Amino acid sequence: MPTLSPEMNTLLMFGSLLVLLFLGFPLAFVLTGIGLLFGVSLFGLNYAGAFILAFLSTMKNYILLAIPLFVFMGAIMQYSDVSDRLFGTVYVLFGKLRGGLAITSNILSTIFAACTGVVGASVVTVGLLSMPPMLKRNYDKKLIAGIICAGGCLGVLIPPSIMVIVYGPAAGVSVGKLFMGLIGPGLLLSALYTLYIVALTTIFPEAGPPISKEDLADFPWAKTRRGVALRVLSSLVAPLVIILAVLGTIFFGVASPTEAAGVGAAAAIALAFAYKKLNVKMLVDASDSALKTTCMILTMTVGAVLFVSTFMSMGGGDVVERFIMGLPFGKWGIFFLMFAVVTILGMFLDWIGIVLLIVPLFTPIAANLGFDPVWFSIMMILFLQLSYLTPPFALAIFYFKGICPPEITTMDIYKGVVPFIAIQVFAFTLCILFPGIILWLPSVSVTGW
Repeated sequence: MPTLSPEMNTLLMFGSLLVLLFLGFPLAFVLTGIGLLFGVSLFGLNYAGAFILAFLSTMKNYILLAIPLFVFMGAIMQYSDVSDRLFGTVYVLFGKLRGGLAITSNILSTIFAACTGVVGASVVTVGLLSMPPMLKRNYDKKLIAGIICAGGCLGVLIPPSIMVIVYGPAAGVSVGKLFMGLIGPGLLLSALYTLYIVALTTIFPEAGPPISKEDLADFPWAKTRRGVALRVLSSLVAPLVIILAVLGTIFFGVASPTEAAGVGAAAAIALAFAYKKLNVKMLVDASDSALKTTCMILTMTVGAVLFVSTFMSMGGGDVVERFIMGLPFGKWGIFFLMFAVVTILGMFLDWIGIVLLIVPLFTPIAANLGFDPVWFSIMMILFLQLSYLTPPFALAIFYFKGICPPEITTMDIYKGVVPFIAIQVFAFTLCILFPGIILWLPSVSVTGW
């Protein structure tokens, strides 16, 4: 193997990766095994120490410390009464409109995304709250599936996003600037989802009928304007505190994302205490959820760091860069080619694997082509969001399928997400035509993180 060219070693490494993944082996172990095998074969037995270095560098990464804190914060929010109160409030405010419950689901997903940053938590929580009332009122099943799955994916975009915390160090881009840059596209997508619901239910009123006066009777506080105003105020305070605790400290340069995660976790605990939901069982469950998610992400990170280190050491990065830069497609042709690769990988790989494998390769190429690193990174994250909705490896669909009743079939879910995939592609196009959607907020933010 040492006598083989870098080009041949590159083909062998990625060929082995694909074969083992299709055979069903866990990605973390595949990355670690291939990285060690090729590293020892090319550089000798001493290269085995690279695994220890990869492990230590991951465990000592200060930015990655935000992962367990944000996951813990999201779990506390999920187990407290915040989401229930929010749903009831937004339900009353928008339920009288056609498609009002779907709009309510989308708004709840947007707010919840800004409080958790975890797609699975958003899809499951919002689905359990909004799906039963929509089914009860004979909402179109495809609309129900589409808005819950797509709305849950906003957790990838609207900070705090776990994907951003992994992506930033891999690309060498400020996590704080990525957080700020993603607010525009995230809110844009949320607004486009709402416009789609309004248009659909205007053309097909039976797809989303409004709630009745009998339904409103279930909310005694909604009988007076004063009651509604007080409910809105009390319901919105909790998520606003969380959002300001996290994003406000980052925007004004007061704290790094890791420190802001600690502030957010503390704020979530304080809010759970204020709602009288804080107890030992909640803390244990939230800690268990944070531990499992963190172990999964960091184990895969260790394997990816070792794989990429071996790949770069043998000259694989130069091989990929020379190949892509040598293609006769021009700047934008290469840009779309890179995103086509990400789209295909997103159908089969988890986003963590894609970020840790592809980002170190594509980021220098994008820089050589003259793309702004923050803009390119956020465009990549926007496209990675599609991996949650595009079969066969569509995590949002899997999450939703796990909680939906038998009358919503898998085909209903697939058909339901198609319009929202088209909306995401439209938003992606808008961000190409108007890069200020992404770059304006980072340009005015004082954060240096």
